[in-house]
Amino acid sequence: MCELLGVTARRKIRANELLNTFFSHSIEHRNGWGLVLLDSEPVLIDKEPKRAIDSLYLKNKLKGDIETSRCIAHIRKATIGDEDAANTHPFSMCDDSGRRWILAHNGTIFDSEVLSPYQYVQEGSTDSERILLYIVDEINKLYRKKGGSLFQDERFHIVEEAINKIAPGNKLNLLIHDGEFFYVHKNEEKTLYKKELEDGVVFATQPLDNDVWTEFPSNRLMVYRDGNLIYVGRKHDWTYIYDEEKMNLLYLAYSGL
Repeated sequence: MCELLGVTARRKIRANELLNTFFSHSIEHRNGWGLVLLDSEPVLIDKEPKRAIDSLYLKNKLKGDIETSRCIAHIRKATIGDEDAANTHPFSMCDDSGRRWILAHNGTIFDSEVLSPYQYVQEGSTDSERILLYIVDEINKLYRKKGGSLFQDERFHIVEEAINKIAPGNKLNLLIHDGEFFYVHKNEEKTLYKKELEDGVVFATQPLDNDVWTEFPSNRLMVYRDGNLIYVGRKHDWTYIYDEEKMNLLYLAYSGL
């Protein structure tokens, strides 16, 4: 499985120590790394389909001061999709209004009727990219119907409904940013934690230092803006429980064995 790191805060924090610790976990997550500083201008996604600890580019980047109030980082341990740039997180896509959506996923989609059609139009071959394509597609449908931009509550509802349709039977730990809001969701126990800062929150698949980290709540979407929690979604019942046999069958199906 993959690992996630996210920051949302009211002011910039120095993130070097967190990022160095996070990317050191790529010893076990060797299929790619990605980092996007969401408050930079322009927003650029740095990523490579290789172990983070083997990346000279990343090593040099982390030597400088990295100060950010919003960021998403990802290290990949592939389940579906080859090791290449098109399958490396985070993924990015603009909706019809020009809003840029960025998504990173830790999990596996075993089966989803709403995602299946996107395998024919996606750039890569990951189930994770299909999640973003589906969400943006739903955003665009309402945008066209309204003939104008969506209110924030409409965007929250679309993301929440997408999660409710995808989550049954699947692992769906997500960090999403829409240029304004930071969406967080998990549905497997002990796979996402948060650390409260004076001016914000850090999210990570596992604690990254000796400070106080608490487990992120399961089975509901939470939305943040500048470190403040502004929306708590309805709790759903689709907790993911790891099944080794089911995972092995997925590997066999994907490899064609």
